[in-house]
Amino acid sequence: MKTLKTQVAIIGAGPSGLLLGQLLHNAGIATVIVERQTPEYVLGRIRAGVLEQGMVDLLRQAGVSQRMDTEGLVHGGFQLALGGRQVHIDLHALTEGKTVMIYGQTEVTRDLMAARELSGASTLYEASNVVPHGMKSAEPFLTFEKDGETWRLDCDYIAGCDGFHGVARQSIPADTLKVFERVYPFGWLGILADTPPVHDELVYARHARGFALCSMRSTTRTRYYLQVPADEKVEDWSDQRFWDELKSRLPQVLADNLVSGPSIEKSIAPLRSFVVEPMQYGRMFLVGDAAHIVPPTGAKGLNLAASDVSTLFNILLKVYRDGRTELLEKYSEICLRRVWKAERFSWWMTSMLHTFEGNDAFSQRISESELEYFVDSEAGRKTIAENYVGLPYEAIE
Repeated sequence: MKTLKTQVAIIGAGPSGLLLGQLLHNAGIATVIVERQTPEYVLGRIRAGVLEQGMVDLLRQAGVSQRMDTEGLVHGGFQLALGGRQVHIDLHALTEGKTVMIYGQTEVTRDLMAARELSGASTLYEASNVVPHGMKSAEPFLTFEKDGETWRLDCDYIAGCDGFHGVARQSIPADTLKVFERVYPFGWLGILADTPPVHDELVYARHARGFALCSMRSTTRTRYYLQVPADEKVEDWSDQRFWDELKSRLPQVLADNLVSGPSIEKSIAPLRSFVVEPMQYGRMFLVGDAAHIVPPTGAKGLNLAASDVSTLFNILLKVYRDGRTELLEKYSEICLRRVWKAERFSWWMTSMLHTFEGNDAFSQRISESELEYFVDSEAGRKTIAENYVGLPYEAIE
């Protein structure tokens, strides 16, 4: 068995694992990242593209924002299309100057990979059978297989950044975790296309036929979504059927401006809300999707992972620099305060903008009335805006 030693072992080389690794490396704290997949597979994941102000600031702090700041699109607002009516949510004005950045998760990951390679810090790809050990002890470690050999990685702490299906959470005894979950009866059919955006801001559309979202990755690449039943098959949707359905759910002025084209990628994502408590077990800390999932309606998934990273990084910084080990026990409660607020906002956006089969007429009218109340009130629009740009990160004292 080959043996390695580091200070923080990170499971998962997605954006949260790489970002945590970069921040720790810059602070002089040694890390090794262990990833099951190849770099190409990790970069092939098509994911979120709306970055909160807090995540943008964190990427700048990590020194990996150069391309984002050059190529990313700063958005000071977004559109709500409610039937034939369009409402502008002015993020910049309603949140005292805060904005969001349109920059794809794939590009964030690419930038973080390049920075880690430049730093010389170790990332071990194609590592199979990763298992955390001794999480409740003072000497945790990982075992895994790579290149036909068994490895042991000794460390002080383990960060589980390996997603919803990863080994980190599954390695924690089930009876020590409390699971909160809601599975929605629909999914999002999404396509990526090299076409100009239908609007210069994101458009969230509520329609009797179902929800639609007009998003983008750049001024020439778009990402569109349609609400579809949970059991829908992607192969039943030709590009033409998708574009026709999207046009039917948009206000006429937007439908007339929509430029269609061949899809680069097409997939259906199920929608669920999921949280486990606590987000730590001894010296192992769950980060991002390993601990929580949100429906994509509020654009919170990647951003919640970034706030977990910020919390864990700042705690570990005080542990290594000042010996503040008592802060380790606060990780879960600090993260969960923000997680549940983001879960609430994502649930609210999902409930307000999607159609739910089986809802009675009263529930439908209540939903419409609540949404109208929020968008017709400055206080309501401010509540939407401050949640959308992201609630502030909690200071580690």
